Amino acid sequence: MRRLLAHAVLMALVAGLSAASSASAQQSVNVSLGGLVPRGENTRATGDVIVGNLSGSAPLLFGVSDFNGATVGGEWLVGLGANMEAGLGVGFYQRAVPAVNAGFVNADGSEIESTLALRVVPFSATIRFLPLGRQAPIVPYFGAGAGVFAWHYSESGDFLAADQATIIRGDFVDSGTAVGPVILGGVRVPVGSVDIGGEIRYQAATGKFTTDASGAPLGGFAGTGIDLGGMNYLFTCNIRF
Repeated sequence: MRRLLAHAVLMALVAGLSAASSASAQQSVNVSLGGLVPRGENTRATGDVIVGNLSGSAPLLFGVSDFNGATVGGEWLVGLGANMEAGLGVGFYQRAVPAVNAGFVNADGSEIESTLALRVVPFSATIRFLPLGRQAPIVPYFGAGAGVFAWHYSESGDFLAADQATIIRGDFVDSGTAVGPVILGGVRVPVGSVDIGGEIRYQAATGKFTTDASGAPLGGFAGTGIDLGGMNYLFTCNIRF
């Protein structure tokens, strides 16, 4: 149901953007640069692989905050009257985190090392409300919409086998798409034909791993999926035309 709702919102906003564009509405391209702070360990989705790696039978040493990373994005915005905007956007986030086994080492005393890597490409459709209008000296706004998050997760390196005695080397990968809400708020300051500002954007979605007939993840991951939620803190540059 949530996937169908997100797709319906995306289609409706595409139609709205097309209609507004044909009516010569105010348009702009909004470029953003900032950072993604994923949801904390205690608030992540049930079955999350990051939590599983931290608390399983052979836990790894790393922190959820190690997945804090840079994100970039761009949006096409179209005015819907004096106080509304609709937008279609795309972003990019990628982070690789080193980890070691918490309780075991190799026979030579060296650490059992691995790398956990996550890539997310979010596609979003949003509606913004500008209470002071876009012609104000300072333009605050808030809004919401839907996101489709293309994700890719991998674990590579050395791992302790289920017998907790054998060291295996592997590269375990899964990918897919997930949908979820996007909530945002920010402020812009017009400087000529450019608006400089900042934005906070919340996203929530969970990528589900591919499973076998018994429901176990095919990659042997310590979880059934990966929580993609978190807060984006962004510097924005909005170019009007």
